Amino acid sequence: MSRTAKHTTTTGRVMRAAAMAAGLLLAVTACAGGGAAGEGPGEAGDPVAGGDLTVLLDAGFSGDWPTGFDPATSNGVGANLGQNAAIFGGLFTLETNDAGEGEIVPNQAESYEFSDDGLVLTIKLREGIEFSDGTPLNAEAVVWNWVRIFSWGSTSAPTIRLDDTRPAPEYSPEFMESLTNALPDDITEEEVNSRLSSIQAVDEYTVDIALTVVNGAFVNTFPTSPLNNIASPAAYAEQGHEQFKLTPVGAGPFTVVNNTLSDRLDLTRNDAYFKEGLPYLDNLSFQAVAGGQVGFQALQAGQGDVFEGLSDTTLIEQAGNTPGFQAVPGPATSPYVIQLNTRQAPFDDKRAREAIYYATNFEAINEGLFGGQAEMSQSFTASGGLFHMPEIEGYRTYDLEKAKALVEELGGLTVELGTTDITTARSVTTALQTQWQEAGIDVTIDAKPLGDVITKFTTGDWESMLQTAGAWDPSAGIGVQVRFGSSSPFSGAPLPEGASSGEEAVQLGLTSELDDLLAASVATIDPEERAAAYEAIATYISDEAYAPFGTAFTPSQIVRDGVHGPGLDEPIPALSVNQGVLYDRVWRAQ
Repeated sequence: MSRTAKHTTTTGRVMRAAAMAAGLLLAVTACAGGGAAGEGPGEAGDPVAGGDLTVLLDAGFSGDWPTGFDPATSNGVGANLGQNAAIFGGLFTLETNDAGEGEIVPNQAESYEFSDDGLVLTIKLREGIEFSDGTPLNAEAVVWNWVRIFSWGSTSAPTIRLDDTRPAPEYSPEFMESLTNALPDDITEEEVNSRLSSIQAVDEYTVDIALTVVNGAFVNTFPTSPLNNIASPAAYAEQGHEQFKLTPVGAGPFTVVNNTLSDRLDLTRNDAYFKEGLPYLDNLSFQAVAGGQVGFQALQAGQGDVFEGLSDTTLIEQAGNTPGFQAVPGPATSPYVIQLNTRQAPFDDKRAREAIYYATNFEAINEGLFGGQAEMSQSFTASGGLFHMPEIEGYRTYDLEKAKALVEELGGLTVELGTTDITTARSVTTALQTQWQEAGIDVTIDAKPLGDVITKFTTGDWESMLQTAGAWDPSAGIGVQVRFGSSSPFSGAPLPEGASSGEEAVQLGLTSELDDLLAASVATIDPEERAAAYEAIATYISDEAYAPFGTAFTPSQIVRDGVHGPGLDEPIPALSVNQGVLYDRVWRAQ
């Protein structure tokens, strides 16, 4: 089958230390309107070149990049979309088409094609693209990057099954030496050869990857995957691992000038960028700030031009009514979900899980915290994404008496509720704590920065987590596969019988019933078949009471007047949580 690329379906430390202002949050949906002097979307006029831009990021999420930006070792690819797009550009981008829908578009890739059996994805690269160090972005560079990504053990690496039965092509001694020197010390020659069998350079500008099963979401996952971010092998060899994760070299619109991890990233225009006339900006900086309140104050004080992903709706409304700014929401794609870890007490007991369902009143949270404006969902998608299912038959809704009865039957229920340390999430967890306590459940809240949340997930020692559930494609990014697949480090769904860990399950080839349903959702590229599969998954999760879903998460971009571009004043469906911003086309009026 052949197809074109269409979807089927330390100043910073001071700022971070600033006190958080109080205030609850409201809805995230309606655009709060532009400032008095604001320009609405589509009224900006023609782009102009030049100028600098500073982007503020919540330190609890996208402003957290403790593992740097080496695509093979970074754990924050899905959260750090803007930074990665600015440095690497990406093989593919998610953009909004003329119908207002999300669409995967080739960027550094020219096209893609699946084999007739759907098991081999072949990507044709655009010719003539160079990394900012002057070396070519070609098929061997992609192979070098992808083998590293599957070898380093980053939590951002995709969980796909590679077919290693093909004969591996021969590469030059220089290529093999470069690749070997860039891999972890414990990677064996057999593992390297296995990956070189799965991932092959067909010719100078064509690369393919062979899978053991069809993955209908594979191309849609690229913009949230490290596979999308191709780094310069030559620059890695020159810098070494520790420096490269700070100052990676890509072929994106900007190059790294300075990088203080989880604090500030300064970039400057890549004059060798492959798109003529782009980027528009001369310089681009990302600054971590301690939450939305501090971020908005910094914007008003002239310390930034954009705040990416503001979810505090009181602040969104305030920003939209502040002259000089506009608040632009993205289409909702990701509802909140309370993940329950079924692999340990108390949620290895279905009655405890059911008690959480009955004790949770997301409708009240929507009314009380989101002004009734947020979108509700009983599954892992929202209306801005693919395969949206707002209601699931048999879903357990709020029933305080049933919750109390179950807690009494259990002899009490004590729960730790974790979350990412951002204002909206902490406010929702506080509301949940109040609701659950009314049912007799003792609740403690554990809010941490993103990196610490990732660490806690990977230890497996957690009870419940408030997270966002979806992605534009349910199986992309931090979507349903990541949240509920038994081999995912972010899942609390049951392990397959006979496996003591997700890693062991993979090694033994064991799967759970839910794993099989998840596999079915990507085992076809037919949209109708995929939709039916996702309905089955949502029903299964509901029946087994694995995770209550709630209000859809739609952060807004707060943009200073005169700043324009895709993902800022031109909404794009959120790939995972925040919209991706295409910084090569961001410009500001001069």
